[in-house]
Amino acid sequence: MRYSSNHKQETRERIIETAARSFREKGFDGTGVQALMADAGLTNGAFYNHFESKEDLIAEAIAAGLSQRLKAVQEHIDAGRGVEGHIDSYLSVSHRDNPGTGCPTATLAAEVARHTDEVRQSFTDGLAQYLELLATQWPDLSHEAAIDRAMVLYSLMSGTMQLARATPDDALSRRILDTGKKAAMAMLTVAQSAKRK
Repeated sequence: MRYSSNHKQETRERIIETAARSFREKGFDGTGVQALMADAGLTNGAFYNHFESKEDLIAEAIAAGLSQRLKAVQEHIDAGRGVEGHIDSYLSVSHRDNPGTGCPTATLAAEVARHTDEVRQSFTDGLAQYLELLATQWPDLSHEAAIDRAMVLYSLMSGTMQLARATPDDALSRRILDTGKKAAMAMLTVAQSAKRK
């Protein structure tokens, strides 16, 4: 059978997309290469045509997941919803209940810390891009101050999501989301008040 010239790249992207979703749902250790390849509709043997190791795939999947988050933030900005829209979407029940398509930081940050430098660097690179984009929403601050604010906001949001997912008590989980959202929005209000002075 003859394949198109970009068949290999399309196959690689399908594997990465499948892995990015599966890792966010089950963790790195909860998903084996054989299961990933089956989910992608491919044979186990084809894996090494695209990746040197599972760690190589993990690094690629982390980059892809953070790239999707970056795109989501940009869509909020482009639509005029800004950081408020991003907070509202991020700290939602829908995001809580769909980790496979959600933020990789909220599902995988603790695991990333225990993996190779390659995986950690992939996470760091994606995180840096996310923070840079978020920081553009505070143009009146110095670059360093805007990055600091983005770091605090993202830490608050991802930590809130982790806690909301960890409890089986739906009422408590929703309260955690609501409280986190109020705190995140209050951060923006304080920033805007300071800017007007």
